Amino acid sequence: MRKKLQQTIKPLLKTFLALTLVLALALGHADGALAARSGGRIGGGSFRMPSSSRTYTPRTYAPPGGGGYYPGGGFGGGFGFPFLLPLWGFGGGFGGIFTILIFLAIANFLLQTFRRVSSGETPEADYSSSSPVSVTRLQVGLLAQARELQNELNHIAETADTNTSEGRAEILQEASLALLRHPEYFVYAGGGTQQASLNSAESQFNRLSLAERSKFSEETLSNVNNQLKAALAKDALPATGELDNPTRLFTEGPGEYIIVTLLAATLGKFEIPTAINSADDLRQALRQIGSIPSDKLLAIEVLWTPQAENDTLTSDEVLANYPDLRLV
Repeated sequence: MRKKLQQTIKPLLKTFLALTLVLALALGHADGALAARSGGRIGGGSFRMPSSSRTYTPRTYAPPGGGGYYPGGGFGGGFGFPFLLPLWGFGGGFGGIFTILIFLAIANFLLQTFRRVSSGETPEADYSSSSPVSVTRLQVGLLAQARELQNELNHIAETADTNTSEGRAEILQEASLALLRHPEYFVYAGGGTQQASLNSAESQFNRLSLAERSKFSEETLSNVNNQLKAALAKDALPATGELDNPTRLFTEGPGEYIIVTLLAATLGKFEIPTAINSADDLRQALRQIGSIPSDKLLAIEVLWTPQAENDTLTSDEVLANYPDLRLV
C-alpha cells in the first residue's frame, strides 16, 4: 500500500517542480521585461545667446589735413570747436562748410547702413540670459502595426542635418508629419510645456531628454549634432527567435506599441494643449510643434522605441515607463 502511494505521488511531485521552475523563470525575468530594448534618437541645438560677429563703432568724417589743436594756430578742421561757431553767428563763411560736413556725415551713415543690410548682417538679438524659453515634450503611443513609422524615423535619422537651425526645424516637421500620417494607430498621448529662463532652460531640456533615454537599454540608432551612430540591438531576437524561446514570449508577451517623444526648446512663449484627450487634440499638438520656425528653435530631440526591427514593447512596459500617457 505504501509503495503504491509513493508511485502515485512521484509523478505529481515532478509536475509540481516543473511548474515551480517555470514560474521562477518567469518572475526572474519580470524586471527585465520592464525596460525597453532599443531606442532611436535625433537631436541637436544650442542654448548659447547669439552674438554679432562684428562690432561696429561710430565713425566721423574728418576732412583732409586732419583736425585737432595746432600750437600757435588754434583748432584745425574736423568736428572741432570752430564748426560750432556758426550756431552763434561767429566766423564768416563757416556756415557753408558746416552744412557740407553734415551732409557728408549723413551720406556716410547711409552708406554703412546699406553695406550692412546688403551683406546680410543684422543687429544683435534683443534678448538676454533671463529671456523666456518654452521647453515642450509631446509623446505619442501607437500600435505596433505602425512598423513603417519606424522606417520613416530611421530614414530621417540617417539623412538629417542636425547642425543647423533650418535642419533641426525640418527634422521636427518631418517627424510630426510621419506621426500625422498614421492616425489610425494612435492609442496614447501626453505632454506639456514648461517655462524657463534662457540660462536654466538647457538643464531643464537635458533632464527631460535623460529621463526618456534612460528607458532604453541601448540606443541603436542616433544622429546628434551630425554624429551618426548605429548598433545592432543585443537583445532583439531574430524573426523566428520567439518560437525558439517560449519563456521570453511567456514573460514579455507580444510587442504591442511604439512610443515616440518630441522635445523642443523654443525662444519665447509657446504651448501645446495641457490636456490631450482625443485624436483631434493630438493632431493639433503635432501641427503646432511641427510648425515652430527655425529662428525660434533652440534645440530639439526626437526619440522612439523600439527602434530595432524585431524588438518589442509590451503593454506592461508602457504602463511601467510611461504612466502619464492617456488614451486618445
